[in-house]
Amino acid sequence: MVITKELHLSTRGHTDVVDITGEVAQLVRESGLRAGIVTVFCPGSTGGLTTIEYESGVIADMQQVLDEVVPPDRDYRHHLRWGDDNGHSHVRAALIGPSLTVPFVGGRLTLGTWQQIVFCDFDTRPRTRRLVVQIVGEA
Repeated sequence: MVITKELHLSTRGHTDVVDITGEVAQLVRESGLRAGIVTVFCPGSTGGLTTIEYESGVIADMQQVLDEVVPPDRDYRHHLRWGDDNGHSHVRAALIGPSLTVPFVGGRLTLGTWQQIVFCDFDTRPRTRRLVVQIVGEA
């Protein structure tokens, strides 16, 4: 069986990291499926999904490393083409990736103790985001 749902988030941009573990776990529980996979997908090119220990130190470390690897203040060809200021946002999203798949067993996500599902908004402004959640499994 395949069940498709959506999550809607308000984000601040600028590498805003939002813990969505509880919402994804709830959708899996509500599906009634016992075993399978859940995929969360961001339709858009300036957001990404990953897992992390959702703790302020780790989040700050991730933001710092992304600033070092993909600095927001360098010249990006994207800016020249569109007159935008978010070239780094697109590159960061490409590195993190637009989707994440997590297995579930007994109706529960198989995440590690300190592992949470997070959405990262790399754009340069607050956004309302829509995430597609697809649950595939058996009852």
